[in-house]
Parts: sequence; C-alpha cells; structure tokens
Amino acid sequence: MGEPAVKGGPRTGEVFPGRTRYEDDLYTWVQEQVALLRAGRVDALDLDHIAEELESLSESEFGKLQSALRVLVMHMLKWDQQPEHRTPSWIFSIREQRRRYERILASNPGLKSRIDEALGNAYPDARDWASDETHLPPDEFPSECPYEWDDILNRPFDFDSVKKQRP
Repeated sequence: MGEPAVKGGPRTGEVFPGRTRYEDDLYTWVQEQVALLRAGRVDALDLDHIAEELESLSESEFGKLQSALRVLVMHMLKWDQQPEHRTPSWIFSIREQRRRYERILASNPGLKSRIDEALGNAYPDARDWASDETHLPPDEFPSECPYEWDDILNRPFDFDSVKKQRP
C-alpha cells in the first residue's frame, strides 16, 4: 500500500507522494504544512486547504465572542426577570463572560467591527436559554436585546441584591 498523495499548491494540481491528505489526518497535515512553510517551500503548500483553515479559525474566534455575549446577556435577562432567584453564581458568570469578552477582543481587535453582529446573533439564543432556565415563556423577555453596550459591559451587579440563603 502506497503512501497517501496530497495535492500541492491548489493552482498547480501537483501531487506530492508521501504527504498526508488534509481529509485523512488534519493534525499531521497541519504539521507538514507548517514545516513546508518554515522551510520556504511555498510551492508545495496546500493553499486551498490552508485558506479554508484560516477562514475557519477566524470564524471560530467570532463564535467565541458570540458565546461570551450569549451567556452574559442570558444571565442579565434572568437577573432582571427573576430578582427573587438571584444567586452569587449569576454574578460570577456575568463577571467571567465580561472578562472573556475583553480577552477575545484584546487578542482579536479586528472583531470590534463585528460586535453588533455578534450580539445580534447571540441574543435570540440568550433569550431562549433565559426562558428555559427561568421556566418563563420566551415572550416574557424582550424580542430585541434591551441592553446598551454600557449596560452589558459595565452595569454593576452586587451581592446585596442576592436573596439571602438560610443557614
């Protein structure tokens, strides 16, 4: 059985025997592409798949931003809708998601131009999650995100408003 062949540069149609195919083993394929790149063997790179992976990586970072906003806004909705059920864990989650949001933007400043899109995509899920967790119908929550960016990122949540637990 021969070694798998890989197309080289996508525009050349070249086949390189002994190389791992992208479709067969992503990890090994990446390691080989990195070695080729570091060796200056640009002609041997699998450019189409490299472009696909880079695009996927950027969308993954956008997904992380949406995820942080989804959890953050979901806890804010629950906080506002059910003050009698507030717990310290909601405060901790809000803090953590704010930190996650800041870290994501700090390492990916280009995402700043997409924060409104991320919030717009995240809000329907945040609303559904809040509905599920509070056991309230979705129409108990605003159909559009009710929070301004300053609220999302800076509004204080304090332990004094958390229902006191009985010993």
